[in-house]
Amino acid sequence: MAHLFLVGWAALVTLPLLWAVLSSLKTDREILTSPWTVPATPRFDNWSRAWNQASIGSYFLNSTIVVGTALVLTMLLGALVAYALARYTFPGNRLLYYVFVSGLLFPVFLALVPLFFVVRQLGLLGTYPGLILVYTAYALPFTVFFLHSFFRALPSALAEAAFLDGCSHWGVFFRVMLPLSRPGLVSVGIFNFLGLWNQYLLPLVLNPDPDRYVLAQGLAALSVSQGYRSDWSGLFAGLTIAMLPVLAAYVLFQRQIRTGLTAGAVR
Repeated sequence: MAHLFLVGWAALVTLPLLWAVLSSLKTDREILTSPWTVPATPRFDNWSRAWNQASIGSYFLNSTIVVGTALVLTMLLGALVAYALARYTFPGNRLLYYVFVSGLLFPVFLALVPLFFVVRQLGLLGTYPGLILVYTAYALPFTVFFLHSFFRALPSALAEAAFLDGCSHWGVFFRVMLPLSRPGLVSVGIFNFLGLWNQYLLPLVLNPDPDRYVLAQGLAALSVSQGYRSDWSGLFAGLTIAMLPVLAAYVLFQRQIRTGLTAGAVR
């Protein structure tokens, strides 16, 4: 029964993705008249049309800049905060930790209006830095919560040996503790990438400039424009291009994700 359920779940997830990819290679007539068949002749020009004429390439570049920079900042700051909270005792340690954890419970909907006014007053509305900073703050609570247990479970003897060898606190962190927590870093990095890449609400409110639209905004605009022009093949091509980085990240790092989750559970 369990295997049957897993097979059904895999089909439920895989078939819509496969259908979208096949539809991106069809003509508009084939999509409307033969939606469940394979394309007679694959039309890869649909992808080039979506990339160039529908500005998917520009949206893709914007998403890469914003998500890539925010991911680097999130992982660096999150690892530093999690390490300090896990390995050092100081007044307010637990309070600060619970402040970060409480960020996981705060609905993003409630923060949209205050964020809009704060970002606008800083002069960062509709800019890359504004969106990058908000993305970083949005992903930090989960990153700190996830990595805290990894750093807390690392053996103290290794850090003490590094100190005896003359290593500084920064050296212990970057040379010893950070490499040992690699499974957790990879896992939380993938989760953050997936969440930020698919983020729609934050850029919708904080990024009104069409020239700086990220991929989620661009796809929403594309669905309206292509729908009016009945260019369904171009729309499916744009959707497929947007899915590729997410699928590639999962396929390439699925083993590391399982390893990181298992390590966190065992510890």
